[in-house]
Amino acid sequence: MTPRGFIGVLFLLVAVYCGLDPFKHSAISEFPDFVSYYVDLPPWSHVPTDKDDQNLLQNSTIMFLNQIQGPESMAFDPLGRGPYTGVADGRVLFWDGLKWNDFAFTSDHRKELCGPKPSPWGYLKNEHICGRPLGLRFDKKTGDLYIADAYFGLMKVGPEGGLATSLTSEAEGVPLRFTNDLDIDDEGNVYFTDSSTIYQRRNFMQLVFSSEGTGRVLKYDPATKQTTVLSEEYPIP
Repeated sequence: MTPRGFIGVLFLLVAVYCGLDPFKHSAISEFPDFVSYYVDLPPWSHVPTDKDDQNLLQNSTIMFLNQIQGPESMAFDPLGRGPYTGVADGRVLFWDGLKWNDFAFTSDHRKELCGPKPSPWGYLKNEHICGRPLGLRFDKKTGDLYIADAYFGLMKVGPEGGLATSLTSEAEGVPLRFTNDLDIDDEGNVYFTDSSTIYQRRNFMQLVFSSEGTGRVLKYDPATKQTTVLSEEYPIP
């Protein structure tokens, strides 16, 4: 068997294992089994048809290779400085033009559990303790940085950085389990996603292979401090 064929078989076996979880090693064993799912896919006519015939992306420059692990979202502050990005060990880092600096973090229980590790996969065990900042957006009027932490929900930190403050960890009585990305409108309202009400980010393989549909789109109003659900879907048995 060729190396490529071996990798393909290995990937298939891992996928089957993650989907079935025969030894109940992960948090998937805590949840009820669903019989079947209906996934509403977008029509093909909506897929962009523009093509990069010159492969311009191939000529792009790879920045910060091997300098940071697991960067997710990128943001620039109201003064255009940055980028800022959340990384696998739970920190939000800031590029000052010469080096990466600590800017913010979402968990105050970091200690020795949350230091840099050789591989991004090494963080999964303690992600729920260290935090995992995903979506980042600055409020252009206040300079505050809003953070969608996969485990701690929607958070905010001031222009000087430091420990972020929790804004909400639930919506309409249902806890946020996989807070993912966010955006801010001109009035300061925050729109964000909760990818699943069943699985956490560390169980993303189960989420992908189960095709469950409990993700939500939510809105946080900073004036009233209320979180409302704008859109939600649930699996159809």
